Amino acid sequence: MSYDPSPSYPYRPPDPPQAYDPYTYDTYPWAPQEASEPTGRRPQRHTALGHHSDLRVLRSAYRWQRRVATLTALGYFVLFLILSAFAPSFMTSTVTDGLPTGLLLALIQVPVTWLAIALYEQTARRRVDPIADRIRKHAELDAKREGTR
Repeated sequence: MSYDPSPSYPYRPPDPPQAYDPYTYDTYPWAPQEASEPTGRRPQRHTALGHHSDLRVLRSAYRWQRRVATLTALGYFVLFLILSAFAPSFMTSTVTDGLPTGLLLALIQVPVTWLAIALYEQTARRRVDPIADRIRKHAELDAKREGTR
């Protein structure tokens, strides 16, 4: 039987020290150096999830969703306040027997709030949720790929 004295792992000797040359230097030593590719790793076929453009799309869709719902509810409330402050004769006029316009507009504010909630849910289902589902699926695939390495 023979004995193999070589180690079981590949040995890589250290790089020899670079000789100092006073005539070669970085023009701008503060400039970032080019990063070398790590050896032994496969290049990624797709961008990492944190840098994905879908996240920007999701943020803008969510921002649009919040604006629609907020402007619906607050827009009606501001209209009601402006009419109360600058059109008191209109607000005190009666719509039917004993029901002033101001009270009717105040009571309509509850259905307008429900409308804002319904718009929020509709835009979530139509615009935000599909993007979030797509990002979630990509994250699950990335996790599975990382788990198999």
